Amino acid sequence: MDHDPDRLTLWPSYFDVRRSRRSGRRVAKDAAVKKPDLEGLYTAARAVGLRKIKREANAARPSDPHAREGRLIVSRSGAEADAGASSKEEIMQIIGTTWREQRKKEHEACDQAGDDPNARRAATANKGNREETPPVGALSSGEGPGSCPLLGWERL
Repeated sequence: MDHDPDRLTLWPSYFDVRRSRRSGRRVAKDAAVKKPDLEGLYTAARAVGLRKIKREANAARPSDPHAREGRLIVSRSGAEADAGASSKEEIMQIIGTTWREQRKKEHEACDQAGDDPNARRAATANKGNREETPPVGALSSGEGPGSCPLLGWERL
């Protein structure tokens, strides 16, 4: 593969709050999330306004070749035009902050759905699609503060 200076590669593990900087986290803890995944990274990048994005689902990070976490390829010039970010570090901080805010909003919606039975029904109304349903055992047990047995979320 040829080197393209306009191409930036973003790995979900760059945004993992459980990793130290030494083990591969590239953003500040206030811009990191628990259990980052490629779909969440893609959604956050789109929310920032990035348009020139390519997903590679089965790509393995060279420093961790057995974990096929996938990667996001972003155009540097597109990121500069769309988000106003001039460096890779700045792009990652913007995406990470947006991603964390999205997760917090999801948790707040889950907390509200847990209190109101009508909101719970509305939150699960579109969860009937099998593609969106997580596999058996992937849902949290629903025990403890901040878990959402309704949608399978865990606290950040």
